[in-house]
Amino acid sequence: QVQLVESGGGWVQAGGSLRLSCAASASIASFNAMGWYRQAPEKQRELVATFNPYSSTNFADFVKGRFIVDRDYVKNTVFLQMNSLTLEDTAVYYCYVDQQRGRSWGQGTQVTVSS
Repeated sequence: QVQLVESGGGWVQAGGSLRLSCAASASIASFNAMGWYRQAPEKQRELVATFNPYSSTNFADFVKGRFIVDRDYVKNTVFLQMNSLTLEDTAVYYCYVDQQRGRSWGQGTQVTVSS
């Protein structure tokens, strides 16, 4: 099973930016899909962004125009650049991959936005 290691979470003031990383133990070009979810306290996990290899990224409406996904196919790492953060973006962010055998998740990284 592919291993996903996330990093880059932390604390930021509203209006600021953070960049999350998700390093995969296999080629990200081989996955059926990849992306990010998030889960805020006492809320259901929700999709943030998803993409297929070498295709465009689909973003949830609540992050469109603020978040960007970058992909490094050499380092097998994807990045979630989060700009103009608001209090509502506070959550644990999880990256995931879809393969023939199913879905794998990263361990999650906490993002806390304060006023």
